[in-house]
Amino acid sequence: MNMEKILSGMMKTMMSVKPPRMTALRELHEAETGGPFSILIGTILSARTKDESTTKVVKALFSKYKNAKELSKAKLKDIEKIIKPIGFYHVKSKRIIQVAQIIDSQYKGIVPDDLDALVKLPGVGRKTANCVLVYAYEKPAIPVDIHVHRISNRLGLVETKTPEDTEQALMKKIPKKFWIDINDTFVMYGQNICKPINPMCDVCKIKRNCKFYKSK
Repeated sequence: MNMEKILSGMMKTMMSVKPPRMTALRELHEAETGGPFSILIGTILSARTKDESTTKVVKALFSKYKNAKELSKAKLKDIEKIIKPIGFYHVKSKRIIQVAQIIDSQYKGIVPDDLDALVKLPGVGRKTANCVLVYAYEKPAIPVDIHVHRISNRLGLVETKTPEDTEQALMKKIPKKFWIDINDTFVMYGQNICKPINPMCDVCKIKRNCKFYKSK
């Protein structure tokens, strides 16, 4: 089954059930303030947090701190107060201030568009770095979160144990022209249809080619 059919089948399924809400990162990308810095910070904040919470917190944060320079000078307790609704807010508050300081001092306020530079930032792994490449710079990359990892394995696209392995396997298997759409579509599908528990296989339009469905 080719990736074009998988992506279009997922979108047709979601539209036939209920048009999905945009992912938090897609919302940031579409927002007027959605520059690379807000997407970098938004991605760090989104870890283990629901999209609705991430979106609200990022809006509140960037209404007060417009850029890396302003956030780099913020007081920890002020940041904690703003981002308290999300998970691990103590750790994340320190981290985003550290990241802002590095972006301001080492990169003159401009978020790098290079994977190697991004993963050197505190708390930035491959998934976050790839999200910045895709959503901030529209560069081909495959950010693999729990949804992308789960669905790729269910479909039989890969047989992997970790998201890192999934990323490498997908990069070898999927033509580069589709990379930029994988995260956004798979995440929406994972949130709305192909859920971790009780996936909605009955409505899925790509189930005939799904390894998980065939094994049920």
